[in-house]
Amino acid sequence: MKFAKRLDAVPPYLFAELERKVGEAERAGIDVISLGIGDPDLPTPPAVIEALASAARDPRTHQYPTNHGTDEFRTAATDFYRDRFGVELDPAGEVIPVLGGTEGVGHIALACLDPGEICLAPDPGYPPYTSGPVFAGADVHYLPLAEDDGFLPDFASIPETVLARANLLYLNYPNNPTGATAGPELFAQAVELARAHDLIVAHDNAYSEVAFDGYRPPSFLETPGAKDVGVEIFSLSKGWNMTGWRAGFVAGNADVVERYRQLKTNLDSGMAEAVQHAAAVALTDERDFPREISEVYARRRDLLTEGLRTIGLDVRAPRATPYFWVRVPEDHTSASFAELVLERAAVVVSPGDAYGPSGEGYVRLSLTVPDSRLEEAVDRITQALVIIQS
Repeated sequence: MKFAKRLDAVPPYLFAELERKVGEAERAGIDVISLGIGDPDLPTPPAVIEALASAARDPRTHQYPTNHGTDEFRTAATDFYRDRFGVELDPAGEVIPVLGGTEGVGHIALACLDPGEICLAPDPGYPPYTSGPVFAGADVHYLPLAEDDGFLPDFASIPETVLARANLLYLNYPNNPTGATAGPELFAQAVELARAHDLIVAHDNAYSEVAFDGYRPPSFLETPGAKDVGVEIFSLSKGWNMTGWRAGFVAGNADVVERYRQLKTNLDSGMAEAVQHAAAVALTDERDFPREISEVYARRRDLLTEGLRTIGLDVRAPRATPYFWVRVPEDHTSASFAELVLERAAVVVSPGDAYGPSGEGYVRLSLTVPDSRLEEAVDRITQALVIIQS
């Protein structure tokens, strides 16, 4: 059989590869602790589950949905953005449901990039920031995120020849995989860059509702002029423990939202209306739930910080996201350290270079396992390092 070459242009999807490794180990009878995938271990709020069950019993939700989204969903999304971020959105034309943040990220590239154009993508970054543009036939120019710069991009370093071909800029704060946060200054710089070079900005806002110590991450759309140049992709996956529900939305610039809608009408039939109803309940009646889940992650963050520092690893405790971005020991690469803890400790971590070239020398650890399993993971890694060093 002959297949499309575009699939050969991207590596195997990182999290699918991690799932494969976990599956192999478990089939061999090994008790694996996976800190590699950010999949919440706690359930979705009961009120959201009940809303889905109730809506699923209504035969009207059994038919094709509209890609435009139900009035209830779009109103819930715009009300949430007004109350949470102080951002005014028109529910009729500035918001559209998407099947989770990953779909939003990948399909934005298909809607905004032509072959030969350039996408500006953070490095390290979520893999679809690269695969989406590649599938669109575009080129990717990495924006290195260095630890010394707080893992923020340096827009001034982008060559003019690159900017002349660029049409899309991805941003993501709070950031995956580094856990870094950004203030209004970075977003203002992005708006200025976009205006100067006719760029579309797509801010992946998947983690704004998982934050600690009283920190409340801002929205890109709060920035003056942001809606003139771009959109934000919001996901309910992490804040409401809804990764399996595939519920999110794209909001912001009406022209981008409309082009996105046109793309979706040719690719899928939209989000099931029962899921839209449940998501609307999450955004209204269960608005406080992310704060509750953030308290759980804060406790786990402190637990893991202490444990990793005891091991001797260089750790900066994040103030948002359920992730730790950890520098590996000097005698290891990202891949070799990940292999070590998998083989010797039966603990899965994500190798940093899988998120881009600048991720080399780091691994990502997720807080989405119970406290007891985090403690055991640290103990296992400690024992593995002691055995190697002895």
